[in-house]
Amino acid sequence: MFLGTHTPRLDDKGRLILPAKFRDELAGGVVITKGQERCLYVFPMPAFQRIAEQLRAQPMTSKAARAYSRVFFASAHDEVPDKQGRVTIPAHLRGYAALDRDLVVIGASTRVEIWDRAAWESYLAESEDEFADIEEGVLPGGL
Repeated sequence: MFLGTHTPRLDDKGRLILPAKFRDELAGGVVITKGQERCLYVFPMPAFQRIAEQLRAQPMTSKAARAYSRVFFASAHDEVPDKQGRVTIPAHLRGYAALDRDLVVIGASTRVEIWDRAAWESYLAESEDEFADIEEGVLPGGL
């Protein structure tokens, strides 16, 4: 499970050093793809394969499944982190998420998310008030 918030920097070659606490689980390979709210999702390869199976199980007649699959898979980039735990974020994904030098990398349970630091701070500021109201609908019975 991926947890926590980290603030690495993107180097001049578009590489990110993965947080140390995530490296063991991601060492076997990752898939980086577009996420919602203009962030990037980083999946360990086994988790990405499970999602791919779920999407393949959707009927081709589902317009929403076709549309989601196209964007999700077309934007996907796979690689194995190097010995220093670095991964390269391709230019098209850096552009999508408006990644500059300062990043926020968060653990989001089964995936890691990469955000531009300013975008993350803006997202938190906008969603903080909603957070308290969401709990009951997301967690039936509450905490």
